[in-house]
Parts: sequence; structure tokens; C-alpha cells
Amino acid sequence: MKSAGAAILEGKCPKCRKGNIFPVSIVSFKKLSAVNHNCPNCGAVLEPEPDFYYGAMYVSYALSVALVINVMIILNFVFGDPDVWVYIVSVAGANLLLLPIMLRYSKVLYLYAAGKLKYDPNSK
Repeated sequence: MKSAGAAILEGKCPKCRKGNIFPVSIVSFKKLSAVNHNCPNCGAVLEPEPDFYYGAMYVSYALSVALVINVMIILNFVFGDPDVWVYIVSVAGANLLLLPIMLRYSKVLYLYAAGKLKYDPNSK
């Protein structure tokens, strides 16, 4: 039995915690944001309604704000209030570097929070 935290980190189905939510790996930029319509393991519907994942934009925004705040705090501690261009380059670089991760985890977190799929250890 996989814990909910481990299933979220691995991008697994909320119902069975075994099937992949995404059809391709995170290092593949082809179809990076594509989501399986059904869980390949238990058949649970991972897209409950059309445009369901538009709500994940709010989660993605929260992740981006948290990233900006953390980068600014780190820059202040390491460099002691650097110039504005350092903040801009650092935040833009961190966002570009972490974009695939934030894009995927925003969808995973939104599915777990709003997808109405409850864990069933007996599912397939």
C-alpha cells in the first residue's frame, strides 16, 4: 500500500495509487501536460469533466508565488540585498527550470484535491 504523499510525488492515480496520471515521463517534453483520460490500472476517470484542469492554474500560480518568495529570501541571505536585475534573472531562471515540475504537480495536486476520487485499496 502506497501512502498518499508517495502517490502524489510519483504522479499516481488517487483511486488505486498505482496507475500513472501522465502518459509520458517528466523528462519528455513531448505532451508534457497531457493527462491520461482513464487510469491505466483501475480505469478511474482522471478527467472528470471538460476543462477540469483549468483550476490547476490557481495551484500553479501558488507554486510560482512560493518559488518567487523563496528565491528572494535565499538571495537576500546569500548576497545581502543584490541589485534588481539579479532578482529578475534568478526568478525567471528558477521558473523556467522548474516549469515542467510545477506544471505537472499543479495538476496532480488539483486532481487529488478536487477530483472527487477516493482511495480504494481494493481497486483492481
